[in-house]
Amino acid sequence: MTLPAQPDAALIYIAEDEPKMAALLIDYLHAGGHATQWIADGREVVPAVRARPPHLLLLDLMLPGRDGMDICHELRGFSEVPIIMLTARVEEVDRLAGLDAGADDYICKTPFSPREVVARVNALLRRSRRKPAPDGGAAPFVIDDAGHRATLNGVALDLTPVEFRLLRAFSNAPGRVFSRDSLLNHVHDDQRAVTDRAVDSHVKNLRRKLDAVTPGREWIHSVYGVGYRFEA
Repeated sequence: MTLPAQPDAALIYIAEDEPKMAALLIDYLHAGGHATQWIADGREVVPAVRARPPHLLLLDLMLPGRDGMDICHELRGFSEVPIIMLTARVEEVDRLAGLDAGADDYICKTPFSPREVVARVNALLRRSRRKPAPDGGAAPFVIDDAGHRATLNGVALDLTPVEFRLLRAFSNAPGRVFSRDSLLNHVHDDQRAVTDRAVDSHVKNLRRKLDAVTPGREWIHSVYGVGYRFEA
């Protein structure tokens, strides 16, 4: 089910099996100038994204045919489409699991506000559509995996191995919210016993080194109760 919109409208896929909920989202998104396509069966989501990638996917976790978490994992294997998960699960562990699976945002259905959904859709679209610098200059960060070196605006960054892996993870997914557990998996590949406080310490040190090159520019944002987001 696709609703018409302006030619330059963003295409939003709504993977939701409840007809009333889907209709409500379609109405509000269409009023906001977006085009929509409704997908009610979880088995149809990945083929639909492969056939015609949308600008954003609203993904319910509890879909018939296939679980939303599993869908998200497969999508992240080949696509960077922005994903907002919709679910009735309200526990923190569920939100963190969704973000770790590759979702960019997470909205609980209880309570549910379609206006909030549209607002978050618009915010995520703005981040994903950021244009290059007007002067056409090179990207501010250059990450050299082979040499284990990184530069910011041409200035070499004196990073520890952990800080380097942390910056690489952030820069590979700008705008994505990383939980602390997810960052631990990126920066420590030897499964050592480390704590959330260790991640916070590494992020603090990385922030300090980035600030020394670009004073006043906040690259890494804290997301209360979840973790961190990198804005390139």
